Order: sequence, then structure tokens, then C-alpha cells
Amino acid sequence: MNLNLYGWGHSIDNAQWMMIDLGITFAGSAEPGADVLMPDPSFIEDRKDQLIGLVLTHAHEDHLGAVAHLWPELECPIYATPFTRTLLLGKLKEARLEKRVEIIEIPLKGRFNLGPFDLELITVTHSIPEPNAIAIRTPKGLLVHTGDWKFDPDPVIGDPADEGALKSLGDEGVLALICDSTNVFSPGTTGSEAALYDNIKNLIGQYEKRVAVACFASNVARLETVAKAAAANGRKVVLAGRSLKKFDAAARKHGYLTGVAPFLDEEEASSIPARETLIICTGSQGEPRAALSRIASGDHRHVKLSKGDVVIFSSREIPGNGASIARLQNALCRNGVEIISGKSHFVHVSGHPSRDELSHMYQLTRPKIAIPVHGEFRHIQEHAALAKSCQVPHAIEASNGDVIEINDSGATLIDQVFAGRLSVEGNRLVPTDGALFQSRNRVLWNGSIVVSVVMDEFGDILAEPVMTTSGLLDDDDQDIMDDVLDIIPKTLQNISKIHQKSDKDINETLRVAIRRYFRKTLNKKPITTIHLTRLFNSD
Repeated sequence: MNLNLYGWGHSIDNAQWMMIDLGITFAGSAEPGADVLMPDPSFIEDRKDQLIGLVLTHAHEDHLGAVAHLWPELECPIYATPFTRTLLLGKLKEARLEKRVEIIEIPLKGRFNLGPFDLELITVTHSIPEPNAIAIRTPKGLLVHTGDWKFDPDPVIGDPADEGALKSLGDEGVLALICDSTNVFSPGTTGSEAALYDNIKNLIGQYEKRVAVACFASNVARLETVAKAAAANGRKVVLAGRSLKKFDAAARKHGYLTGVAPFLDEEEASSIPARETLIICTGSQGEPRAALSRIASGDHRHVKLSKGDVVIFSSREIPGNGASIARLQNALCRNGVEIISGKSHFVHVSGHPSRDELSHMYQLTRPKIAIPVHGEFRHIQEHAALAKSCQVPHAIEASNGDVIEINDSGATLIDQVFAGRLSVEGNRLVPTDGALFQSRNRVLWNGSIVVSVVMDEFGDILAEPVMTTSGLLDDDDQDIMDDVLDIIPKTLQNISKIHQKSDKDINETLRVAIRRYFRKTLNKKPITTIHLTRLFNSD
């Protein structure tokens, strides 16, 4: 989930700030019940009068997916190329923000000013239309922010990366290169999208029944590759998944997919013979509400897969999604569906640069400073070492929240600001390190118990206590429930001068006694809540 800030000024608090990208990421096991996460923009939210604009490099969710959630806290103009603007506008309409947000459309290779920053879009290639690096000219020097990219000589959709422009920037003198680190451990080059066509075409031709291809909806080039491979095998293409239809419509609106016949709707899938059907569907990461998961569970209204059908996973496994993908593939296999993935066949190429491409980027731009971004810390550390091996004088290993001062003498870490995470919870955003997820994780691992007690002022119980547990006891644990109900009167009897004690003190004494029992009996520390009612004699 990307959020980058560039500030120009004498200090953090009097700088003019420009934001590049504002995205989301998948939630993990540490955030039970959450679907997606996004950066907590508190730092710049507190200084939003200094935020002069948000520039989007491209339309992937990890670069723009948080805009509709967080823009009301920022209220700045947004700059995007035509394809990216169309997809963002759709998200803003869903959030009923389209009339409030100012989106300035920038043409490909466009150049514009934003406060003290002179910005130029540089065409690169990636797994989505209209990806851009950004040349950022400042009074202190030229920075190049690569966004997501690779060098693909035949990208299928869009133009190849503008290596001439990158070399010209190097000739001009690049002070710092802020660069994608995702594939730094991958040797060689990533490979071209066009190289997939023959292999996917031949693979589809081996099967007599239905073929489904799971891929990222945003990979418009992959849609074209698969559609042409299907046509070569006499198959009609059905799109299954709302996001696929959105990207298809946006792509055709902006002149992409011109050589591809219109896709069929899901409702038409059942009327086409299996041998003539190819289904492109969302859900390659095992997302539970995506089309492929619903197909695997038999819950999809229109698309069915059965024994002898095949699913081609034409995508990479995003780190952290392995378990959900495995569950999905197991569900498909139980239905007799064959699974094909990149582990056994050449059905996917990445959209990020491998080591040789990173080295070539440094040869073209020749920066004085390398600031690796977009990766886990181990990627950033390895990328910094690679940059130094490419004769870059300075390389800095940055973490979330680091404030880096860039000047002719190098890059220096000068401060660390808050950089938390937010989760979408219904119609609100909550911090992932706050009380909600702390208590949710405690319940997940230790369970919870609520006990209601009615007593008189002297501690005599006036009604049978009521106990409710969650995630703590099984159906055959009645003996434990009986023990807890016995603990309550014994604990009350042991409280000296109970009629002089406050409700708070009695409540805490009961809570500690019950927790101590579960810790000793089950080695668990459940969240324990006591609802205490005391009735006093009015005489």
C-alpha cells in the first residue's frame, strides 16, 4: 500500500507537501475480520493545508485504492492520466464523492507544475495501462520516482518504456532515484507479456471441456493475450467478476482492446458448449467474495465448473495469500477440476523489474542517491546493495515513517513520523493497533466470558448467575461451567465487609477469580466481563 510524500521547505512543519499514490493492501492474520488495510495519513492530515496535491502513477489498488476512503481527510486536488482517472472516478462515484473531488487529467508524457515541483510523466511498462515514472524537478535537483515498472520490449498494451527519456534525465543529472524493489531477488529480466501468447494458446488447445483463467482484473494486456489465445482455439470469452467488467469498459473507452471481440456476460456462460467456452474470472488470490471462489463453492449463479474442466492461474501469489489460494485450489480439485499455475507452466510474467532491469535503470539514470521503496525491508536492503554495486554513491534503507533529507551530499534520515495502518470496518476506519483489533485478537486466542450476577448488599445471590462464553468452551464442558458458577458465591463469601465495598471492587474481585480459574484449568486468559447488580433493602 503506497503513500509517498515529497516536501519542499525549511522544516517538516513549514514545507509544501506533494503526495504520490495512496493505496490499499490485503489484511493479514493480525487483523482478523478485516478485508483491506490502508496507510494512516495522520501526519499529513494534521498538515493538510500544506498538501498541494496527490499525483497517481497508475490505477492499481495498491496505488489508488485508498483515495475514496481517505480523500475527505485530505481534500486536495488529484492528478492522473486518462485511464487512471476513469477508474478512480468510478470509485469516487461509489463513495458519492465525484462532485467534491477535483481530478486534473494529465496526458501521457505530460509535464505540469505543482507548487515548487516541476513534474514530468515518463512512460514505463507494467501490468496495467498507463503506468508512469515521475521526474520531479526541484530547486535542489532532479528526483525520479519510478512507480511500478519493468522494461518490456513488447508490452501488448501501450508503449514500451521510454528509455530515451530516462537516459536524457540521466544526462540532465539525477540527484535521487526512488525505485521499485519488488523483484530485486529475481535474477535476469522479468520477461515480456507478448511471450505468453503461444504458450497459453497451446495450453488451451489441449482441453476439450471448459477452461477458466484467473488473473488480476487490472492486467488489461493479459485480458488481450488470453482473449486472442481463446479465439485461436475457437472459444468465446466470458467475463466473471465485477472488477473485470470495469477494467474492460475503461480500457475500451481509452482505445485499448481494439482488436478483441466484445466479451460475453456471465449469464451467457451456460448456453455455450463447454468446448467453446473460456471464462476469465477474478479471484486468483483466493478472495472469498471473488468470482472464482463462488464458482468453486457452487454459489455462482451462472458459471459452473465440473470434472474435466481446468483453471489456469495466470497470476503471481501475493505474499500472505498462500493459505487462501490453497483453500481455493483444494475446493476446485474436490470438484474434479484440474489446476494449472506458474509453478508448472509459463502462464504469467511479473510487472516488476528483475535484477538486470534494475541495473539497467541505474545505468540510464546514473543517480547520486538510491532510495529503494515498494518492498519488504529485506527487498529494500538487497536493493540498496545492488545500487551500490552499480556505482551509486549513496543508498539509504528506508522504513515506513522515515523522513529523508535529500541534498548534494547524500540522503540523511532526519526524523521518524507516525506511519500506522487503518482498516475498513463497516462504514468507518479504525487503526489496526487500536483497542478493537487488540481485543479481537485476544478473543480469537483466549475466548471471552460474560457473567451476570444479582446479589443483595451483604453478598447473598438473589438469582442464578447467568454465564455466556464465546470461543472458550465446547458443548461437553458443562463441568467447567458448573465450577465457575460455584466460584461466584464462594468468592463473594470471602469478601470482608462486603456491604462496605463498592460495586467496582466487588466486580474486579469476581473477574480476577474467574480468570484465575481459567488460567489454571485451561491455560487461557479469556476476556472476562462481570455484570453486577446489587439490590439494597430500602428499610
